[in-house]
Amino acid sequence: MNRASLPDGARLLLDAAHWIAVAAPYMAVVIAAGFIAACGISWRRALLVRDALSGRVRVEAVPTSTFDPGEGEVRRWSQHLGRVSYAAGGTPRRGRAARLHYSARNGRMHCYLEGHAHAQAVLTMPGFAEVEIRADGGSRSDIQPVRFSVPTPRRSLS
Repeated sequence: MNRASLPDGARLLLDAAHWIAVAAPYMAVVIAAGFIAACGISWRRALLVRDALSGRVRVEAVPTSTFDPGEGEVRRWSQHLGRVSYAAGGTPRRGRAARLHYSARNGRMHCYLEGHAHAQAVLTMPGFAEVEIRADGGSRSDIQPVRFSVPTPRRSLS
């Protein structure tokens, strides 16, 4: 059978098979390059997450004996916790999340808030009126305040 006498569907199928056979070596190179790039990107993200998780800051929330928050305070606290991930910047999501840890030692319950090192200022801010935030090892003193220079007064033109 001559190729010109083939039906349109068969001719289209043969043309597609020919195109695939010609393009296969090039497509294999493109697919391999894409796979290598994806591996490199995921490796880089894994390194970023590992670095972020190793340098996390932990603070302890110590409530008073009369601590009884209202709905508004709890909502404000949850918004406060949401700011921790924004303060972490370009870190992948897994490394910038705020985490709450509860533990009991000697019959006392302890609440720890943990987050990215860039979010230390946000973590040490008090969220409730009757809760004291304690930073481990005096890390709160490591936070340096922002200082602005005093502007020089303008001279009047009169």
